[in-house]
Amino acid sequence: MTLSGGPVFWILVAMAVAAVVVFLERLVELRRAHVDPEDFVKGVINVLEQGNPDEALSLCDELPVPVSVVVAAAIRHRSSSARVLREALESAARGEKSRLVRRLAALKIIGDIAPEVGLLGVVFGFVKAVMAVNAEAIVVRADLIDSTMAALVSAALGLMVAIPVKVMCGMLRTRLERLEVEIDAAASRISGYITTKAVQK
Repeated sequence: MTLSGGPVFWILVAMAVAAVVVFLERLVELRRAHVDPEDFVKGVINVLEQGNPDEALSLCDELPVPVSVVVAAAIRHRSSSARVLREALESAARGEKSRLVRRLAALKIIGDIAPEVGLLGVVFGFVKAVMAVNAEAIVVRADLIDSTMAALVSAALGLMVAIPVKVMCGMLRTRLERLEVEIDAAASRISGYITTKAVQK
């Protein structure tokens, strides 16, 4: 008796491996992207207060995270109108959020279709059993057991892949939402500072 679900079994195994690889890569990337926006922007503002915009940009370039990219965009457009500054910040924030969400869709797709792929294995298993019954006058019990086990293994593996992947997606989504809040907070703080300085001039 075999516990293999046939080709569908190996497809699901490949999907599980791909999901783990994507999850780990995204988890590491999102962890690297984290920074305290309050402290970072405060440090940049202190440098700007000393009249060193180039040094402030250097601080942003030395820390390649989404918050620093957004702050750098604000510094480069500090002499522009309020509308241009706002558009520059929105564009930078949108680009960074899009980069962070990269590959998350692939993980979600794996979690969504894994049960359906498992169900396909069930169908193949029972089709194989029916064909065995029709092909032979006397059906060996082992043939039916093998086909049934292949179907059940596929169904179980489909769920075993989908459930952890959905948990992975939830974990990454939580971290992503936290980073999006950090990006928006940094954009608001640096924009408020630059706008206030422009009014004071």
